[in-house]
Amino acid sequence: MDAVLNERLNAIATRLGQLPHGGKTAFLKAEAVKLNMSVAKLYKELEQVMIKPERKKRSDAGKTALSREDAQMISACILQAMRANNKKLGTVEETVKFLIANKEIDPTRVDKSTGEVITLSVSTVTRALKQYRLHPEQLLRPEPVTHLRSLHPNHLWQIDASLCVLFYLPSEKKKHELALQVMREQEFYKNKPQNIAKIVKDRVWRYVLTDHTSGVIFVWYVMGGENSENLCEAFIQAIEPKKDRLRFPFCGVPKMVMLDPGSANTGFGFKNLCRQLGVEIIINKVGNPRAKGQVEQANNQIERDFEGKLSFIRVNSLSQLQAAANEWMMLFNSDKKHSRHGMTRFQAWQKIQADELRIPPPADYCRELVLSRPVERVVANDLTISFEGRTFDVSAVPLIQNQDKITVAKNPWKPFSAQVQRFDEHGKAYWLEVPEQIVDGFGFAVNAVIVGQEYKTHADTEIQTNAKELEKLAMQADTLEQAEQKRKAQDLPFGGRIDPFAHQEQVLADNKVRYMPKRGQQMDYNKMDVQAAILNKVELAKLLKPRADAIGFDWQTAMQRLQQHYPDGAAESDLDAVFEHITQPEIKLKLLRRTGTHG
Repeated sequence: MDAVLNERLNAIATRLGQLPHGGKTAFLKAEAVKLNMSVAKLYKELEQVMIKPERKKRSDAGKTALSREDAQMISACILQAMRANNKKLGTVEETVKFLIANKEIDPTRVDKSTGEVITLSVSTVTRALKQYRLHPEQLLRPEPVTHLRSLHPNHLWQIDASLCVLFYLPSEKKKHELALQVMREQEFYKNKPQNIAKIVKDRVWRYVLTDHTSGVIFVWYVMGGENSENLCEAFIQAIEPKKDRLRFPFCGVPKMVMLDPGSANTGFGFKNLCRQLGVEIIINKVGNPRAKGQVEQANNQIERDFEGKLSFIRVNSLSQLQAAANEWMMLFNSDKKHSRHGMTRFQAWQKIQADELRIPPPADYCRELVLSRPVERVVANDLTISFEGRTFDVSAVPLIQNQDKITVAKNPWKPFSAQVQRFDEHGKAYWLEVPEQIVDGFGFAVNAVIVGQEYKTHADTEIQTNAKELEKLAMQADTLEQAEQKRKAQDLPFGGRIDPFAHQEQVLADNKVRYMPKRGQQMDYNKMDVQAAILNKVELAKLLKPRADAIGFDWQTAMQRLQQHYPDGAAESDLDAVFEHITQPEIKLKLLRRTGTHG
């Protein structure tokens, strides 16, 4: 029957092609009656056997009457409305209408045949948006995925915190109830925010960490929400060797961690812990959750395979919840094969090499590192620094100088030790361990020089080396000994060829400025009084006492005369006269009584 129908349809198609315009419709209706089918059905059957001529491409194909500027404005307005609540507010037609009303666009064209001005249809505008690659559906497509590759286990970890939507711990007033309860949708669904607010501080959060290379999943449950303290504790629990290491081998400090840009993730505590453990922090760009899609998928895995089953059992505490999670992690990581490498996650992680597995210090010491802020210290003249009550030797630190400032922090790999921050040729910071300066019972450094038995000095610093080179350059010497000999011989620096005043003549010659003499008044120097220097009593005594002693005159007598006759001192030019005055012999007059008769 199909062969007969196809033959009949071919005959109709051939006849249809021979009929003039206007005579095809009546012919098809008559043939449809003969075949006992509708005209529409006949058209559909004919499409299967007719060979359609290739449609000629329009001469204006790929062109549009809507300008690119108008298309950009239409698309920007639609996207702006969608950003408010991530829903499409208004159609292209509505957007075009209010943009025309605001005279922001002009989506019209002139019909060449009639000269009529026609507003572009919505379908035409939509096609133009797609042609310009400006349609919102095109712009909202996710960005192309960039595949990330890590080199080995513990090369990169991804960390993410999520709210455990199934369980919460009750407050102290509800001790009679179960310690861990299911959040039933009827009680806590989104239209009852007051119920969620009651238990917001009691909700359980989970921190999920994944090893990018092997895919190992680690989960740690906490209370109190997403904060720096919980993040640090989850990270410490992940890096520490587990109690049952034969069944749970995952541990060690990664080289890098990738997190979202939350305040807890970028806070001081976690950044300080990572900095001292030598872990580089990679913060994802805002709005790009796919960058750490592995840990996002791990969250889904935990919700589905672990938390989804907890409603069948009674969980009485957070520690019990974590113990159940530990059992699930050991089973999942050792049983489920990863689709990328075809091994279980623990099998893939076991391929880590010895130099790639960095065992962390004890958990308590790691918690100290969280609060141990790096500090700045000044290098002493003996190339040591003081830190936390102890002294450390930094003489072996490259390019270190006394009086330099250096950043020091606890050494995470060795308790009671320190590390200092340095920078490589690319400006990247790294930490260098420095030894503690050990002292003996008398407080002397044990590596100090013993008097009379040995002699040693610190290796030359960069400054000392530069100073020695400059000394040889100045004295034109090949060795420091030659330079010292030339210094003793009082040789001139640089062989005497440098004249320090040579530039003055050139400067004066180049200076074209000349100064006009200023008018003044001549001093009448002929009337100037020249006064002799006046010596006070003390100065006179110092000068006259040696002369009085030389002639054997009593100085006590001379000093009394000096104080009596020259209380204000005397001129230096009168020194001889003063000396004669105070050393004159004392004249004693004797009164003689006249005797005889009255006359």
